[in-house]
Amino acid sequence: MDIEKNNFPVAIVTGAGGALGQAIARKLVSDGMHVVLADIDLEFTPAFEESLALAEGQTVFPLKTDMGDPTSIAAMVDAVGEKYRRVDYVVNNAGVSHRGSLRDFDPAQWDHMMAVNLRGPAVLCQLVAPYWDRQRAGSVVNIASRSWVAGGPPAYVACKAGLVGLTRSMARELAPSNVTSNALAPGLVPSALTMGGRSEEFFSAMAQSAIDQTPLRRLASPEDVANTVSFLLSPSASYITGEVIHVCGGSQLAPSVGDSRAKAASKSLATDQLA
Repeated sequence: MDIEKNNFPVAIVTGAGGALGQAIARKLVSDGMHVVLADIDLEFTPAFEESLALAEGQTVFPLKTDMGDPTSIAAMVDAVGEKYRRVDYVVNNAGVSHRGSLRDFDPAQWDHMMAVNLRGPAVLCQLVAPYWDRQRAGSVVNIASRSWVAGGPPAYVACKAGLVGLTRSMARELAPSNVTSNALAPGLVPSALTMGGRSEEFFSAMAQSAIDQTPLRRLASPEDVANTVSFLLSPSASYITGEVIHVCGGSQLAPSVGDSRAKAASKSLATDQLA
C-alpha cells in the first residue's frame, strides 16, 4: 500500500510511553491517525500496540527518541518522513522533572530540563515545519502545566512558562502555512512523573490538597488531557491558535475572596447560634 495516498493523517506524540502519552496516542489512533510513538524507552510498545484496535492500513510507529538531543530528534523526523512522507500533527508531551527550590537546584539538572521540556519541542517543530509549509496545514499541541500560572519548582515552572511563550510565538510564525499552535495546561495527573520520588503518603496528601483547591473537586485524568488534545487537532478547532487551554477543573482560577468571607461568616453565624 502507498501510505502517502491513504486517508490517515500522521501524528507524532513525544513521551508516548507515559500515562499522558499513552492516553493521547490511544485517542489519536481512535480518531483515525497514524501515530508515531516517540519515547526514550520503548519497552511499553508491545503491550500497548496489542491493546489497540487499528483500522486496515492504520499503523503506529515506535521510534526511540531523546528529546534532549537534537540529533535524535532529527533522526526521528527523518524516519517519519521516509515512512509516511508527511507529518500533520505534533504533540509535544515528553517531559522530565528534577525537583529543587531556587536555593538548592542543580544547574546540570536545570539544563537537562530545559533541553527536554523546552528546546526539544522547538527543535521538533523546526524540523517538521517544512512538511507543514508544503502541506499548507498542520497543528501542534504543547503539553504545559497549570504550574505556569501557579508557580512551583522554579526550573520546571520556567520550562512550562517558556513552552507557553513558544506556543504563542509559533502561532504567529506558522499561521501563514495554516498551522495552529496551542498549549494545554493540565492540573495534577497521577503519573510516574508526578509520583516519582514521592512516598505514597506524601503524594496522597498532595493530591487531596489539589482536589481541595479545584472547583470541580477531582484530579485531572490522562483521558481528560487526551480528549482536549484530540479537540485541538480536529477541524472543530481550526480557528483556535495561540491559546492555553487549562485542563484542571478550574484550579487555574484565583480563590474567590467573596466566597471565603461568606463561608467564614456562615461558620461564625452557626457558632453564634449554637452558643
